Amino acid sequence: MSFKFAHNNINVFDLKRSLAFYRKALGLKETRRIVGPEKSFLIVYLGDGSSKHLLELTWMRDRKEPYNLGDNEFHLAFVTDDYEAAHARHQKMGCICYENPAMGIYFIEDPDGYWLEVLPKRHRTPKR
Repeated sequence: MSFKFAHNNINVFDLKRSLAFYRKALGLKETRRIVGPEKSFLIVYLGDGSSKHLLELTWMRDRKEPYNLGDNEFHLAFVTDDYEAAHARHQKMGCICYENPAMGIYFIEDPDGYWLEVLPKRHRTPKR
């Protein structure tokens, strides 16, 4: 028996704003959408066009307040082949929330407060 990653889910308060952010900041595009009964929820899957891994955004119609992310001690990581251009784009967007020059990484924050790590392609990932 084996398992493979399929997707990660995050709940979003303003789906339109989140879709625009992920498209502009990371180039993610919608791959499919699920509409709940009576449009009570929407699930939108985003892909990068090169890997099979997806980001699932869930929007709940009746949600009246932003999500409480607690200590926000988790994150998703993205590798880029042009770290300097990515950094410039994110700096222009004003979404860089933390930088660690010694490690050669930085984090951006999405409209709901989720942190997303940006790594250069040469960055070492944990061994499998």
